Amino acid sequence: MIFVVVVAWMFYSSVNEKPQIENPNQKNKTSSTISEDVKPVVQDTTAVADEEKNDTLLKEDKYGKYFSNLSEGKEDFIRIENDFTKFYISSKGAAITRWELKHYKMWNGYPTELIAADKGNFFITFITIDNKKIDTRDLYFQFDTKGQNNFKLSGKDSLVITAILPVGETGGKFIKKQFVFYGNRYTFRANVEVSNFENIIPSRGVNLVWSDGLRYQEQNSVDESGDAVAMGLVNGSDEELNAEDTPTEKSITGRIDYIAVKTKYFGVAIIPDPKTFDGTADFSAYKKHTANSGFVEKYTANFRLPYKGGSQSQSFLVYIGPLEYDRLNELGLAAMVNFGWRWVIRPIGEYFMMPIFKFIHKFIANYGISLIIFSILMKLLLYPFSIQQLKSSQKMQLLGPEMQKLRDKYKDDQQTQQKETMKLYSEYGINPAGGCLPLLLQMPILYALWSVLRTAIDLRQANFFLWITDLSVPDNLIALPFSFLGITHLSGLALLMGITMFFQQKLTLTDPRQKAMIYMMPVMFTLLFSNFPSGLNLYYFMFNLMSIGQQVYINKYSRKRLTLEDLKRMPKKEGWIQKKMREAQNLAGSQGKSLPFKQQINQQNQNANKNKKPGRKK
Repeated sequence: MIFVVVVAWMFYSSVNEKPQIENPNQKNKTSSTISEDVKPVVQDTTAVADEEKNDTLLKEDKYGKYFSNLSEGKEDFIRIENDFTKFYISSKGAAITRWELKHYKMWNGYPTELIAADKGNFFITFITIDNKKIDTRDLYFQFDTKGQNNFKLSGKDSLVITAILPVGETGGKFIKKQFVFYGNRYTFRANVEVSNFENIIPSRGVNLVWSDGLRYQEQNSVDESGDAVAMGLVNGSDEELNAEDTPTEKSITGRIDYIAVKTKYFGVAIIPDPKTFDGTADFSAYKKHTANSGFVEKYTANFRLPYKGGSQSQSFLVYIGPLEYDRLNELGLAAMVNFGWRWVIRPIGEYFMMPIFKFIHKFIANYGISLIIFSILMKLLLYPFSIQQLKSSQKMQLLGPEMQKLRDKYKDDQQTQQKETMKLYSEYGINPAGGCLPLLLQMPILYALWSVLRTAIDLRQANFFLWITDLSVPDNLIALPFSFLGITHLSGLALLMGITMFFQQKLTLTDPRQKAMIYMMPVMFTLLFSNFPSGLNLYYFMFNLMSIGQQVYINKYSRKRLTLEDLKRMPKKEGWIQKKMREAQNLAGSQGKSLPFKQQINQQNQNANKNKKPGRKK
């Protein structure tokens, strides 16, 4: 009944939900109201001079006397290409304005561009002594490239570019950013130097900032947001900040190994070099809602660089690229790959599942076939657990008719029925929880597997066959006439998985009271798994298929097919769970547990007849 109510409510909500559609007329509102008979305006030179004077005053009011003249200039770009990326650096703030990955694409086929901030990223901010907040992306730096704006690197090539912001006329005050780029890396080195700013900024110093996180690359923004986070490693402990509907902030202080922001498959990390930075870093985050119930999470992370006078500098190693485990592990950034709960699940996925999957792929190029081989291997490794579960199921099937007799015999006396059922279990040496314990032992392995296959960038945009062209997203096969829990399509592999689940439960469930589960659970899981990556559904489909084969073999073709007589002859050993269930049953009986309602009425009538006096009518 709960299932029916929930489905009906979700169906009603989905059908009656109004989609968030932008008004096409809103964008053209300005242009449509322009008058056709606007007369040209004759400029007044006096007014122009006053306007320029006002602009100068406004700039001084915004940037202060030291930086107002640096807010004007011509913006130049330096374009650099290496084996993995194409990127641009602007003279405004010496900020990175574009970072395109050559070997990855967005979901729609466009190049992967990771810079999300409109004015560029990896920039410096600070507050002056006269309380002016300076964002260096508004100020013009000078490059040392002598007019050359295009560079191409490959292999072991390297390139050094220096950008300087001279402050004042003396030449001794400046901010300098020096970059070292490489031909075959997603990383670059950066050095930030502040010189002679004693009378400009307080001792709090400057902030080296990465803002607005990364540009989203996947079609499903909700799924991508599920793995988006700001994080850092401080004093050997991982710290994270997740975005919420209201802006949130967090600061970490101590020895900081790195700070980072990430999405599902891509990330940026800023690593102090050498790793002896002892100070503070700040995180901030907020959630931005979009059309069709989607949302995008925005993250900002920055290092505070204290300034005590003179010339001070700090170097960093910066990684901007895919969350490829091997690359990140070399940089000490393996925690950026989400393998699940760190104490139990993560070690299984990181040191067991992922290496096996990568080893298989070395010999089989197609990731779909690699997943099939991987699922077979996992089934073999989990055989000791699954065989105990299947044997327990077989014993329960053999005992099914006897248990039905008890239900029919004591249908009005649940307490006696439970006692007789426990006696039946003891007589045939059956542990009623025998099928649950192997499943519980498998759960950490199965969850680790789910984490690995869900976040592995290797499966992103990996083609399998026919309609399955990307193993990292759902393989939409059938469009639904309604939306259920955000599901608008049925996945082909989820449908196959649901069918195999139906037959698997048909073979294992013996209690007639659970008959509805045979039909209900496959339907629910088919709908639920239709939003899961097709690679994950391919694994579960193969796993179910092999479980069905194993169950059929045990039930029909095994030479050691059990009978009730075999169960009686087997040595009996009361398990811990059986013992606790028996003790609980005995305790309930000793405490005089109330009888079912019908038996209470019969007992009252019997007592009344005993106390009735002779000759007296009822």
